[in-house]
Amino acid sequence: MRVSEPPSESGHALGAAVVIADLTGRTLLVRHAYGRHNWEIPGGGTEAGESVVETAVREAREELGVAIVIERLTGVYWEPGRGGDRGVHHFVFRAALDAPLPAAPPDPREIEEWIWASLDAPPRPISDFTLLRIRDALAGEPATVATIGARVWLE
Repeated sequence: MRVSEPPSESGHALGAAVVIADLTGRTLLVRHAYGRHNWEIPGGGTEAGESVVETAVREAREELGVAIVIERLTGVYWEPGRGGDRGVHHFVFRAALDAPLPAAPPDPREIEEWIWASLDAPPRPISDFTLLRIRDALAGEPATVATIGARVWLE
């Protein structure tokens, strides 16, 4: 999830992402075509006038090329010091695909590929924050509200 968007009215940035799982519990991950070329859940930063739900749906469509259905909120994570000094609130939703995935990502300049991955053997590089959000979403518990520290990368 890129977090380079301007701050919200509250002075900090907002982002939204989705966790999509198949019937076996594997999670749909996308690999960025920039930066670390890391694996991530689909998501991104809010645009002006956009709710976090609208952001999650838009970002998933942009990265996956297919519509999704939001099922429920699974977590809100405060990341101080990200997005400049103002910090970022990350909203994470459990979602489902509304149609089959296309053969390839729609914009290879943003997303190189996607896979269905197990938490037992996640692809690398991936951050501990990505794995935390997936675990929380798959747990089926009430939404998590947490402050996170610096990301640790599994290379």
